[in-house]
Amino acid sequence: MQYGLLGKVLAHSFSPEIHALIGDYDYKLVELTEDRVEPFLKERDFKAINVTIPYKQKVIPLLDEVSDSAKAIGAVNTVVNRDGKLYGYNTDFDGLKALVESLIPTLEGLKVLILGSGGTSHTAQAVAKSMGAEKIIVASIEGEEGTVSYEEAKTLHCDTDFLINTTPCGMYPNIHTVAVDLDIFKNLKALADVVYNPLRTELVMRALEKGIPAKGGLYMLVMQGIKAAEHFFCREIEKSKADEIFNTIIKRRENIVLSGMPSCGKTTVGTFLAEELGRPLYDIDALIVKRAGCEISEIFEKKGEEYFRDLESAVIAEEVAPLTGAIIATGGGAVLRDENVKNLKKNGKVIFLDRELSLLTPTASRPTASDYEAMKKRFEQRYERYISSADVRVNASLSVPEVAENVKKEFLK
Repeated sequence: MQYGLLGKVLAHSFSPEIHALIGDYDYKLVELTEDRVEPFLKERDFKAINVTIPYKQKVIPLLDEVSDSAKAIGAVNTVVNRDGKLYGYNTDFDGLKALVESLIPTLEGLKVLILGSGGTSHTAQAVAKSMGAEKIIVASIEGEEGTVSYEEAKTLHCDTDFLINTTPCGMYPNIHTVAVDLDIFKNLKALADVVYNPLRTELVMRALEKGIPAKGGLYMLVMQGIKAAEHFFCREIEKSKADEIFNTIIKRRENIVLSGMPSCGKTTVGTFLAEELGRPLYDIDALIVKRAGCEISEIFEKKGEEYFRDLESAVIAEEVAPLTGAIIATGGGAVLRDENVKNLKKNGKVIFLDRELSLLTPTASRPTASDYEAMKKRFEQRYERYISSADVRVNASLSVPEVAENVKKEFLK
């Protein structure tokens, strides 16, 4: 084996995808039980490896040399075999520093609050210190020595300038949870969350809603992989190349979410794109029908629109929001609720298919657009909402292939 990732459970690792984009070299996943880690390292039958949980501390005594930053953090995530000697590094530090720097140029003179006290918290503390933070506060559930409780963080440190979440709160499958309420942090200048699944956690989404710069952990993950490869091959990788790799991965993982009026072509364009891009298509209305066991018109007739909207929100939150790399056709009214828009954007980019009113076709099966007058009324009521809730607007008054091509161009920007 030449290069790879050592860990215990690696089925969902992004590392092979990242390294495949960095260069043309063999990179394998090495899943080992704890008793096999020491023999594997002693055999030294590799050129370089990344190391992930739970072995970042376990490998340290087995190495010949460990970098100062890795010693300070107490964890190694990159091991390079040079002429039979093993050298250990911590590129999580580099990745997290790059994430923080993408949000704010310096932490000098600022108060930094770090949520969580585990291994990644130690990395965050080292990064904050290296970037000149004036005060570094660590919050933990237990409030163990050297940390504050979450309650103390809320009452004593609400003047925090920069927040870093190192806990798994908000990670798939519990994507609707947050560790803290951001309303109490009136001075917050930016926020970094190490969680990368979903692409934008609930915490990140809430920060963005408040106009606070915020990012999830995918950028950190990519940058630590870049830095690991630099150790592998003893050469620097251009920043432009690193950003290109990040943008490629995020576009692979991000959903294409199509919104717009009934009959604007969401499902038709979505089907065309699904076939062309090899992505799965999820139609929210079809998912609602499947869950309810009856047609939408019947739901409206028997239980009313409010019940339907609640069901729609549940389907989006539970079935659609966790998806990645998909094409999602929304119902005409899906974006009317803020919670739906937020959930759709956790892993997706919302693209409004803007089709002229004269080209929309009323259908008896659509309860809110069953005739022209009803369609016109809904169009006038919703148009501004479609625009404000979308990341991108595309002219949908063209042919299906033309609309699909424009969606692709806007999505890939």
